[in-house]
Amino acid sequence: MNATEPEGTRLQKVLAAAGIASRRASEIMIDQGRVEVNGRVVTEQGMRVDPERDTIRVDGARIPPPRRHLYVLLNKPRGVVSTLEDPEGRPTLSDYLPRTKERLFHVGRLDTDTEGLIILTNDGDFAHKLAHPSYEVPKTYLAEVVGNVENRTIKRLEKGVTLEDGPVRPDRVSLKTRGEGRSLLTITLHEGRNRIVRRMMDSVGHPVDRLARVAIGPVRLGSLKVGTTRDLTREELGALLDLIEVEKGSDPR
Repeated sequence: MNATEPEGTRLQKVLAAAGIASRRASEIMIDQGRVEVNGRVVTEQGMRVDPERDTIRVDGARIPPPRRHLYVLLNKPRGVVSTLEDPEGRPTLSDYLPRTKERLFHVGRLDTDTEGLIILTNDGDFAHKLAHPSYEVPKTYLAEVVGNVENRTIKRLEKGVTLEDGPVRPDRVSLKTRGEGRSLLTITLHEGRNRIVRRMMDSVGHPVDRLARVAIGPVRLGSLKVGTTRDLTREELGALLDLIEVEKGSDPR
């Protein structure tokens, strides 16, 4: 770069490269005050930014930096081990991933008998933060349990129960259906202790018969079929970055 050339990239060019709008339309959005850089509304044209370091938002939504990594969402089938290789020859996550030269690794785990959403990436810093309990990223599960769960049991769960390795208090528990000796619950909690949902439901006398993780933070499983994958959208990645962003220089490790 020429020593006299300004550093950074013009904001409208960054927005266009992110697929927000054309450069001209991006300029109009800037004029309308819809764009923020590092928490400040930008209205002047020609501002230069570093898309790798600056936090850019349009209408409040985080625009992630240009992708240099892969971020894949898998709807893990029941019976699949949450590893990429298994010496016992059991089905693994690798059996369901798209072919790529990049080595992906999974963010957190799901029990073999639990199905649902798991994120895989080759972005180590992102994976570390997303999995670390200090960031308290909420995870939502759909649990089919034995027995008709009464409202008083829901309240008991919401107040918290004590397990052998300490107390657990879900962020939210809601009853979807009950009847004929079965109940369907959605449970949201932000910790990931081993088999936490199953042990929590065991403690109130309603063992889990089937369990699926349906959301991690703002990322939802939706209609993704079991055993298939898709890339995280720009909006999902931006929202996850907001969840795991901390003050510069701080690290829970």
